[in-house]
Amino acid sequence: MPTLRASRDDDIPAITAIYAHHVLHGTGTFEVDPPSIQDMAARRADVLARGLPYLVAEEGGQLAGFAYCNWFKPRPAYRFSAEDSIYVADAVRGRGLGRQLLDALADEAQAAGVRKLLAVIGDSANAGSIALHRAAGFTEVGVMRSVGWKFGAWRDIVLMEKPLGAGDATAPE
Repeated sequence: MPTLRASRDDDIPAITAIYAHHVLHGTGTFEVDPPSIQDMAARRADVLARGLPYLVAEEGGQLAGFAYCNWFKPRPAYRFSAEDSIYVADAVRGRGLGRQLLDALADEAQAAGVRKLLAVIGDSANAGSIALHRAAGFTEVGVMRSVGWKFGAWRDIVLMEKPLGAGDATAPE
């Protein structure tokens, strides 16, 4: 059974390795060059400085996945909408870890004041991520066709959303 917890500084090398695998072998991210440990540390610091969650999953003493959210756009009007990011180690894919991370992330994002969690899923053929988000209560709101070029082909992005807490039923505090 995995343990979910807040990320720590010493998790960065494992986070970087998990993400590098997805950059080099998948279309869920449109990055084409894996970021460095320093880049990933700076990205994590940015998320945490905004008061948003950055979680990891440990299994058998090894980091098995990570999830975080960051503001959807930098303008103040977007301050209640955040985009999720979830990556699991290739060896543990398909075992429900992504769902556990996404559910925990949604809870923590809501506690941080997020009213709408957004998924910007790389590649409309990314059935696993689309199914994961759908199972967690996200609904598809659109597909942007051929907006990324990776691995010699045009890639779509699938946009999904999930209201958190009162969502848009009430004004934020």
